[in-house]
Amino acid sequence: MLLVVTFGLSTVAQDPQPPIPPKPPAKHQIVTAAQANGVYRYYKSEFRILALGHNKLKVQFDGVYTTRAKSINMGYAMGEAIIDGNIATFKPPDTERCEITLVFLPGKLKVMQDGSDADCGFGHNVSATGTYEKIRSGKPKFEAPG
Repeated sequence: MLLVVTFGLSTVAQDPQPPIPPKPPAKHQIVTAAQANGVYRYYKSEFRILALGHNKLKVQFDGVYTTRAKSINMGYAMGEAIIDGNIATFKPPDTERCEITLVFLPGKLKVMQDGSDADCGFGHNVSATGTYEKIRSGKPKFEAPG
């Protein structure tokens, strides 16, 4: 009898533990206005961003592409983006096939452009895609292209 009880306890101790359920996917980090507001630069291109509240951002993009012959091609867009967590979506006004995704990271802005330079209304080879460094915090000055 003692042998049966001892054997029974040892099999219970060896039963595998139930699997741990997977964690739900993490939600996007929330970005405060102070974290989002500012000027971001990638080479000579810049984004100016201002939180407007109600999940909206004012966005200005000034894109620059320098050719081998040192000519400058430019692109410009200004409008509102919708932000969800740390990801904003910007569709430049008067474009149909252009969408720019902005991902806010500490001190940086990772940008992906879906659509060609022409789709976005930019000059030849001008693209918003890149990782922009935050060069200035606070409310940016919005300027017309010049």
